[in-house]
Amino acid sequence: MPAASELAVAPGRSPQPVSASEAQARDEVARHFRATEQKSLLRVITCGSVDDGKSTLIGRLLYDSSALYDDELAGLARTGEGAIDLASLVDGLAAEREQGITIDVAYRFFSTRSRKFIIADTPGHEQYTRNMVTGASTADLAIILIDARKGVLPQTRRHSMLVNLLGIRELVLAVNKMDLIGHDEARFNAIVDAYRSFADTVGIARFTAIPMSGLNGENVIQPAQTMPWYRGRTLIDHLESVSAAAPPHDEPMRMAVQWVNRPDQDFRGYAGRIASGQVAVGDKVAVLPAGSRATVERIVTHDGDLARASAGQSVTLVFAEAVDCARGDHIVADAAVRTAPASALAATLVWMADAPLVPGRSYWLKTGTQMLTATIGAPHSVLDIEAMQARTAPTLGLNDIGEVEIELDRAVPRVLYSESRTLGGFILIDKLTNGTVAAGLIRSFPDRADARPPEAPGGAIEWIAPAWPGSDSWAQARSASFRSLGRPSILLDAPALRRGIAADVAQDAAGQEELLRRARAAAVLMCSAGMHVIVAIGATPEQAYPGRIIGEDPGADPQATDWVI
Repeated sequence: MPAASELAVAPGRSPQPVSASEAQARDEVARHFRATEQKSLLRVITCGSVDDGKSTLIGRLLYDSSALYDDELAGLARTGEGAIDLASLVDGLAAEREQGITIDVAYRFFSTRSRKFIIADTPGHEQYTRNMVTGASTADLAIILIDARKGVLPQTRRHSMLVNLLGIRELVLAVNKMDLIGHDEARFNAIVDAYRSFADTVGIARFTAIPMSGLNGENVIQPAQTMPWYRGRTLIDHLESVSAAAPPHDEPMRMAVQWVNRPDQDFRGYAGRIASGQVAVGDKVAVLPAGSRATVERIVTHDGDLARASAGQSVTLVFAEAVDCARGDHIVADAAVRTAPASALAATLVWMADAPLVPGRSYWLKTGTQMLTATIGAPHSVLDIEAMQARTAPTLGLNDIGEVEIELDRAVPRVLYSESRTLGGFILIDKLTNGTVAAGLIRSFPDRADARPPEAPGGAIEWIAPAWPGSDSWAQARSASFRSLGRPSILLDAPALRRGIAADVAQDAAGQEELLRRARAAAVLMCSAGMHVIVAIGATPEQAYPGRIIGEDPGADPQATDWVI
């Protein structure tokens, strides 16, 4: 009778004996998969400026570590000189190949004898910084590439600051293209010193510098014979030995409820992915923000019930008591309930949209598994990448990093980004376009007694009284300047009024007075809603109230950014 491993079973047919060699091959495959499952996983992101060689470096890692299938090898693109185009392994979009740049985030998996890797190739162009943030949000280690010919660039600093803000503490400074500078040790040391000076100013605690050539494979997998002065490890050796971010088992248990599992009237469970800590049958937990207490009766999974589950596992918790728990709520260890939920938070925002932030406007805020309405205040400060210091600004534009306070329409559990990258982060969504406009990191929860409401700019009224040659163009330019800053602004002139609320007003002296009356009423209503109203209908200074009067010599550039209260 053949062993079980030597039987082949086809659907609807009896087991058939297989050869010993085939059974041995199957056992080897099974052992391989079991061994792979037991390897630790490291999530890596490559970032830096344009043309620093990020895609080529990843292609070299995949090629030299034998992580490519035969069809991938056969389909590799070639450069004009006939060499393999390593970047084509990750630049898959047609636009990327046409322009020779990376646009979208590309994830590739490979493994070595000691570790598994998921490596993300992110774009270097400033306009695609939002894509880079997406890739960095789940990474354990960041490879910051620098072109040895160019040194530290603004985008290098921007990406380094972002990965530091996002909580990535393991950094590799890959000084690439050393072959193009004759493997000059002095140049390498100068770049490292410049980066260390920058790192000290932004709080980057440590980094590992490696000179390399991704194109030639020097110090990537194999040590470079061309740089005998470098005695450190190769990139792959460092990636295999660096400590991976361990699942946060020792932290308090936290889980955001994704789904109330109710298949029939006899079962009610709360499904989600455990973000941190561990939970066991019999543990006391709390449901936030309500604060209800319950006892874990069962931990249900697809493969059966568990006695204990930990961070990273997706489970359904069944309680011994009936409690009010819905999608978006947090289930936390009873001991982790420290303070009441908060409806205001202070956060760092990375603005990702072309349209600027509109202070005082409401956005959707998605954190964990819940969606909230959030009102964003004017930035307290905006980080100046060039000067490496905070500056004041009325709004946030594309790629700006700023500190803001946010009011929410309901209370949320107090989880900081420093405590949980999963539950302490959020995204902002424009309610009109449904586009993601910002990524946010929760830094603190202001006490309600001390919390300031969002600092939306107050409304204002400006009258052009009397008109002067060119005043119409001046008023249009001034209104446009406010809108370009994200501040609500409108121009009220006679044609606009007569097309709408003053369509029935006669064009005589009495009609002019009625036109002014309606203009004043409309301006006051719009001003009370926070809009900047510019009235240009030929009023006299006596008729122009309330608001600021701009006379024949305005004395100000129409592009001025002052905000009149």
